[in-house]
Amino acid sequence: MAPQYFSRRVHLLDFLDRSWLRAPLRQWLLAAATLGAVYVVLSVLRRVLVRRLGALAVRTATHVDDLAVEIVRRTRPYFLLVIAVYAAARVLPPSGEALRVLRAVAVIIVLLQAGVWGNGLIGFAADHYTRQRPTGDTGTRTTINAIGYAGRFILWGLLLVTALQNFGINVTALVTGLGIGGIALALAVQNILGDLFAALAIVLDKPFVVGDSVQVDNISGNIEHVGLKTTRIRSLSGEQVVISNADLLRSRIHNYKRMELRRATFNLDLAFDTPPDKVASVPGMVRQAVEMHPLTRFDRSHLLTIAESGLRVENVYYVLDPDYGKFADIQHAIYLELLRRFEREQIEFGFATRTVHLGPADGDATHTKVQ
Repeated sequence: MAPQYFSRRVHLLDFLDRSWLRAPLRQWLLAAATLGAVYVVLSVLRRVLVRRLGALAVRTATHVDDLAVEIVRRTRPYFLLVIAVYAAARVLPPSGEALRVLRAVAVIIVLLQAGVWGNGLIGFAADHYTRQRPTGDTGTRTTINAIGYAGRFILWGLLLVTALQNFGINVTALVTGLGIGGIALALAVQNILGDLFAALAIVLDKPFVVGDSVQVDNISGNIEHVGLKTTRIRSLSGEQVVISNADLLRSRIHNYKRMELRRATFNLDLAFDTPPDKVASVPGMVRQAVEMHPLTRFDRSHLLTIAESGLRVENVYYVLDPDYGKFADIQHAIYLELLRRFEREQIEFGFATRTVHLGPADGDATHTKVQ
């Protein structure tokens, strides 16, 4: 038995030492085992990482682990296979021709994997941003989706240029031609591009959002929709006003919804014959009328002007709520209270008067008062 066993072993060793495609069969088997082992280990590691990181992402509030799970999940099997092939190539170095083919295939697969990762990053960022916006803010979602498409287009364009350059193709002329064509296209559609960039500025800078009450030039209303090219405002009179995004950003925008308080100013004109003591009591009356309301803060009341219509008392107070309806109710109540107090104190309001002298040419004039 021993001589036969020894003989079989010698034959097996001779078989493994045989050369096949310029390499011993033993080396081929070792390379195949290395390829399979590395691929299996990487595949198992990918699954474990996805499971563990996914469980961690559920328990934490940070988005870094969510991004890590997305990157690992988007790692494709063909990318793992390329890594395994390169590990096997360390055991069995390929010939010159095979090495060139392997490098070409590896470049394509690595760039494809980079595109998949980049696409995942763009999608994750867009989804994370839109998830933080209100559900009804469709304009912002549309703009972010459009930006995502543009980002993916640029990403795959760069990867294509990189692939051509790695294959020895001179891309300088191609890039130059694309640049000139891009400039010509940009000049042709500069108004559209201006509105697109304005939409991006609105989304990122947020001068207003859907639902805000704004005034743009002489237009007042609520923002209904922010699109890629236009923004739509429902005016106070009921019609919808459509303004291009570029024109909108060039205008002065008053955002009333972000108003923290409202400053109110009104004048009281008293008759010229009002006694000074009663004039001096008017600021106190105004203060009391204003401070009767919990949502107000009195600022000042002064006799600042002797106008054509009488002794003008200027009054300023603040309404601590931006809602215009509450401001109107408070102003209404203040005016009624002041009317009651003036009637009780017998203080008369002033009004503009003018004296016209009428008479014959001899100088005997008649005085007529015109109110």
